[in-house]
Amino acid sequence: MMQARQPSKRGEVSAGPVQATQLPYAIELWNLSRTAPERIIARAANATLARAIFVAAERENLGRRIVLRRGAHVLMQTE
Repeated sequence: MMQARQPSKRGEVSAGPVQATQLPYAIELWNLSRTAPERIIARAANATLARAIFVAAERENLGRRIVLRRGAHVLMQTE
């Protein structure tokens, strides 16, 4: 459930929690045996941001399988 934006003490507006359906792209880090996802590194709202996160995750996790997907559809993955 989306929460209404609440003004902070300094007058800034902060967003409440975001539902996973609003972040359709998932970047996954797989286990060392490459048999299953170990954890979701990040979720993103758009493809451009998702690709940037994927590239950064790949650099930070050399030799590990990283998968970028939107739902069940795999968009990118490391070898």
